[in-house]
Amino acid sequence: MLEKKRLNQLLYLLAFVKAVVPFFLQNGFYQPHRDEFLYLAEGHHLAWGFMEVPPLLSLFAWMTNFMDAGMFWIKIWPALFGAFTFILVGKIVISLGGKTFALILAWLPFMLSGYMRLFFLFQPNFLEVFFYVLITFSLFRYFQTQKNTWLYIFGIATGLGLMSKYSVAFYVAGIMLALILTPWRKLFLNKHFYISLFIAGLIFSPNIIWQYNHKFPVIAHMTELQTEQLKFIGYRDFLAGQLLICFGSLLTWFAGLFFLLVSKKGKPFRVFGFAYFFVIILLMILHGKDYYAMGLYPMLFAFGGYHLEKVTMHQWKWARYLLILFPVLLGLYTLPLTMPLAKPDTLVKYYRSAHLDKTGSFQWEDHLQHPLPQDFGDMFGWKEFAETTAKVYHHLTPEEQKMTLIFCDGYFTAGALNYYRKNFNLPETYSTSASFLTWMPDTFHINNIIFVDKNISENDPVLQQFDNVVMMDSVSIPYFRESGTKVYLLQHAHEHVNEFLNGAVKKMKDKFRR
Repeated sequence: MLEKKRLNQLLYLLAFVKAVVPFFLQNGFYQPHRDEFLYLAEGHHLAWGFMEVPPLLSLFAWMTNFMDAGMFWIKIWPALFGAFTFILVGKIVISLGGKTFALILAWLPFMLSGYMRLFFLFQPNFLEVFFYVLITFSLFRYFQTQKNTWLYIFGIATGLGLMSKYSVAFYVAGIMLALILTPWRKLFLNKHFYISLFIAGLIFSPNIIWQYNHKFPVIAHMTELQTEQLKFIGYRDFLAGQLLICFGSLLTWFAGLFFLLVSKKGKPFRVFGFAYFFVIILLMILHGKDYYAMGLYPMLFAFGGYHLEKVTMHQWKWARYLLILFPVLLGLYTLPLTMPLAKPDTLVKYYRSAHLDKTGSFQWEDHLQHPLPQDFGDMFGWKEFAETTAKVYHHLTPEEQKMTLIFCDGYFTAGALNYYRKNFNLPETYSTSASFLTWMPDTFHINNIIFVDKNISENDPVLQQFDNVVMMDSVSIPYFRESGTKVYLLQHAHEHVNEFLNGAVKKMKDKFRR
């Protein structure tokens, strides 16, 4: 009993370290990530759904905005959920009978791999991974105790997971298929299992209703994603990505699979091993990105850490030093790939000197190689961009400003301008990109537009509606993904421009409302 108390104390200490350390790693030069601006904006427009994601993250965005949306409040939620996720992983280890070494093995990937960044970005992924693990933990405890209470927790975790990211359905489907292949198929005869699924459906139902009322925009979003990004991802790239997600802890998650699929003690939990492969196969068929599978590995860290501890308890005890040393050394070496520890110029020099620029981690969505990882190129330049736009806006007289609309082609630029609007005394910025479309006014009464776009065409029909079109300024910041974005001033609208804009926006909105 005393040893279990000591292990729990160690578990909570390690979880605390996991939550706190990222705040000391990210260099103060960096700003919110481009996607974080979108999710923060959703916190200002609470609803049961959005064009690209379910609503749960928007609740945390609302709380973040309530606290003035400083960097600490943006990052505290993923940091906390990273700690909660590790606590669940550690509880699995301790429930199996694992000790200190197993806990440390399960903890290292959270500190020295892509999970460090995942649990520091305010994106749906941190909730997705947490609910993957909570679903696993609830079924794991049910398998151990046969208490139906854990089935109800499974149902709640499934419902909330689906309200955080739709891809949680992949794991639930994998679990269902895996149950059929094991003696736990008897769960399908348990009425409490069906009640738990009903609870999950009940929790998820408001989003289903919202999707129906908006003509299922998730389908349009996934179709666009498949066309523009996913179709370029091959099986080999996806599988290679699985190895690189937490390469330093490769032996740990391999050991986890061995424990689940081969070990006698792992037989009661074989469902999770089968579910892992079902989800991997499904993601390969759908050309999923490698990080879509990140929710699968924390459970393998738990089972693998426990198994390696048992294997090295006597004869192979010397191997423990290697099992700790290898992920630590490799993790420290690649940490600048995971977290932006220094300004871009310094990072670029390190990547070249350490030969990390040849690892394949620098291909962006444009399929070209760049000096920085794409996420890092999305984490600065936004405040400077807002300042550039503000200069154009304040170039206008107060009377002109009242009749001026600021419009951005991308959700990220619109989100950034709205995030920094108080800093530069800007009005609300609009866009038809992503969920910003649903927040566009239904009617316009304008005479000017400040048009912000990176690849604007001179034949754009909007430009033809104004007497005077001038490119006022542009953003040029090295390594910034949106460097080259231009700020146009469109003045003296033609007579029917407001009618034209009203009709165009209505046509776009009508695609997503009944």
